[in-house]
Amino acid sequence: MSLAAGARLGPYEIVSALGAGGMGEVYRARDLRLGRDIAIKVLPSAFSADPERLARFEQEARAAAALNHPNILAVHDVGQHDGSPYIVSELLEGETLRDRLNEGVPPVRKTVEQAVQIAHGLAAAHEKAITHRDLKPENVFITSDGRVKILDFGLAKLTEREPAALAGASAVPTLPPHTVPGLVLGTVGYMAPEQVRGLAADHRADIFAFGVVLYEMLSGGRAFRGDTEADTMTAILKEDPPDLSTSENRIPPALARIVDRCLEKAPSARFQSTRDLAFALEGLSSQSGSATPIVSQPPRAAWLRIAWSAVAVSAVALLAALPVVIAHLRETPVQPASVRFPVFPPADAVFAGGGGYAPAPTVSPDGRLLVFMARRGGGSILLWVRSLDSLDARPMPGTEGAIFPFWSPDSKFIGFFADGKLKKIEISGGPAQVICDAPAGEGGTWNRDGVIVFAPTLASALVRVSALGGEPEPLTTLDASQKERSHGWPQFLPDGRRFTFFVVPDNAIHIGSLDSSVTTKVLSADSKALYVPPGYLLFMRQGSLMAQPFDATRGELRREAFPVAEDVRNNSVNGRSAFSVSSESGVIAYRSGTVVESQLIWFDRAGRQIQALGEPDRYTDLELSPDQKQAVVAAPSPGSSDLWLFDVARGLRTRFTLDAAPELAAIWSPDGGRLVFGSQKKGGPLDIYQKAIGTGTEEELYSDSLDKYPFSWSADGRFILYGSAPGQNLWTLPLFGERKPIPFMQTPSSEFAGRFSPDGRWVAYRSDESGRFEIYVAPFPGPGAKARISAAGATGGYPRWRRDGKELFYLASDNTLMAAAVNGQGTTFEVGEVQPLFQTSAAGGRYPYDVSADGQRFLVLTTSEQSAEAPVTVVVNWTAQAVKEQPR
Repeated sequence: MSLAAGARLGPYEIVSALGAGGMGEVYRARDLRLGRDIAIKVLPSAFSADPERLARFEQEARAAAALNHPNILAVHDVGQHDGSPYIVSELLEGETLRDRLNEGVPPVRKTVEQAVQIAHGLAAAHEKAITHRDLKPENVFITSDGRVKILDFGLAKLTEREPAALAGASAVPTLPPHTVPGLVLGTVGYMAPEQVRGLAADHRADIFAFGVVLYEMLSGGRAFRGDTEADTMTAILKEDPPDLSTSENRIPPALARIVDRCLEKAPSARFQSTRDLAFALEGLSSQSGSATPIVSQPPRAAWLRIAWSAVAVSAVALLAALPVVIAHLRETPVQPASVRFPVFPPADAVFAGGGGYAPAPTVSPDGRLLVFMARRGGGSILLWVRSLDSLDARPMPGTEGAIFPFWSPDSKFIGFFADGKLKKIEISGGPAQVICDAPAGEGGTWNRDGVIVFAPTLASALVRVSALGGEPEPLTTLDASQKERSHGWPQFLPDGRRFTFFVVPDNAIHIGSLDSSVTTKVLSADSKALYVPPGYLLFMRQGSLMAQPFDATRGELRREAFPVAEDVRNNSVNGRSAFSVSSESGVIAYRSGTVVESQLIWFDRAGRQIQALGEPDRYTDLELSPDQKQAVVAAPSPGSSDLWLFDVARGLRTRFTLDAAPELAAIWSPDGGRLVFGSQKKGGPLDIYQKAIGTGTEEELYSDSLDKYPFSWSADGRFILYGSAPGQNLWTLPLFGERKPIPFMQTPSSEFAGRFSPDGRWVAYRSDESGRFEIYVAPFPGPGAKARISAAGATGGYPRWRRDGKELFYLASDNTLMAAAVNGQGTTFEVGEVQPLFQTSAAGGRYPYDVSADGQRFLVLTTSEQSAEAPVTVVVNWTAQAVKEQPR
């Protein structure tokens, strides 16, 4: 439908045609009521033929009209004319980004300036739960005075072909979508992988499209392009665009990294917030001379040094501005601005995590340093330290396999858990020092008197120990009447005597004291609670990082909690979360995204993927049945964990345990008819139970005051081999007579993860008697000489036998699956060649893999691609913005 000059559409009079395309015709018009020039887009009449589609269009268009942001085209009205819907918007003078790119690649400085504006426009819409879904240069307009406007916000979402799962993505209720063939032709090169696959897409699809647009602005070429639409879709799903660093346009490496992060295939690996993306670009814009600096107000000297360096502002600019800043500060005290910026992993490295927890970036008390876990290439997990006034991080040798680091109060030492021990290492360098045993630490805290409070296992109360070393002493007691199962994630309050900690299964924060056994519940939360100056508790609740005013002297909450950041990693089952704070300066660091998940995947000996089973989840403790037709895994449920059975052939799972108590570490009977597992059914430590397949009856086999983890069932069905904690020793439980446990391996070292050989004559296990975890084989029931299987150096453990007993497998410290040729037929155990098979990304608690009877295939709990790591976000002076919005 074409409209002539002078035609009327309600109160609007057509002045002239501006253009036409597949989405309709655009006209310059006059609003006769308000006396202003406006633009009218008349959409195809096909819209009016479908009442549901028309109603949906009107609802979503009105939602888009509610967006009031300088970087989004303002929508004034919607209506119909002769059966054709139209949209009334502000009239812009200028050209589209596509027109601008056709003239050549703009300067990097100008590109960053424009990208910041696009990001701010997207962020404003995303905060109202409205996504664009068709961001491309044609939908970005640059006005004559240099302002950037995003066009058709909300319209693309309405008109593209999309699965029904996406209908509810808007904040405004919508009717079910109705597909119209051909409406997305020409935009496929800007789609996110999840859109190409037809999966549900959220705001992170816009972030991907933003990355594609920014790539084109910087390089002048498309990021993904093929001869056909199918070729382009394949490129989006499987290929990476040419490296921007090889471009002749002198693109800063930091800017190239931002683009790469936007273009990650997995949504969880991209920026999780468009607001964080905008902050990252603003840091570059101040570096490149943009008029949009990251810090708009001069802060105090300490904040200035940290924030300015973190975003890499030039030293020359700082020196030039310093006299003015000092003079201004002398005249008028100014509240420092809030600054946030991303921290990416070191080159060729990834942030490390697994086993269903979200490892936190940990800020030093003085707010100057950040420590995090990362792995480079096929190497071991190490702790890395980065100064916030530097762009580089350095690894710390001696921290292999470290988890859950925490700082000394003077910011000179880092405490961490590794090899079943609590250790410390000086930040300036030197060897790691063992403090005490800690079989599976769940967080620690360190006060100025040299006292460390920590949780030695996932199912324990808190203990205390001197930072100089010694035997841990009990500090808190699990309340059996409240069915408490664990105390974890302690943090000292400013007085250095009282501390907060997380209680499972109540999901509550309590305050304890070094001077009393009495504890007090403070609040309900989904994670640990950390004190941050000038007087707040930070904690997780329903996916949001919350802050609540807190009187640390009285131990009392003030007013209501308010959000600080959204979509922060957290595991509400055990309180493990990915945020930290500096106890002195108030710097916050967090990582966004979901908790790491894993999927059951079959591999051959060369590491080639054969088949995936089921959907990803936070699985742990994998065991194949003797006939290899079923597999049992543990998976989390609200406040607990349960055992699930997988049908290996079909990849379907069914729930095996149903009560609210955590159950894990299951092993199969030799005939495959029963499972033995650990359970906290009594509310205390893990005890040993058994249950027949297909029945609801659970029988207690053994209980005592220690946690017990079943590892293996002898082929003759007479013995269960299990490990106890704390202390990590191996025991056998006879299933005849009085069923009294018999010590198998009890030494000053830690022995764990034992497996009976197929003929029952040997036990393979891991031990740290050499100072590093290695694999050994000892005769059963003993005594006799043991043989070391692993090569020199630490291993990850997890030994497994081939069904004929002629090969033994284990995971090395870098997650490489190793195979050792062995012979146990004689009186001594012989070890042949030990060779690597393939590197895994195994993650999953007690046992993250199992092996087929012939040793040719391996079922591995493999970290899901959807669990790829997001960058760390650092926030300096977080209260400048957040506290303004708190409830009064």
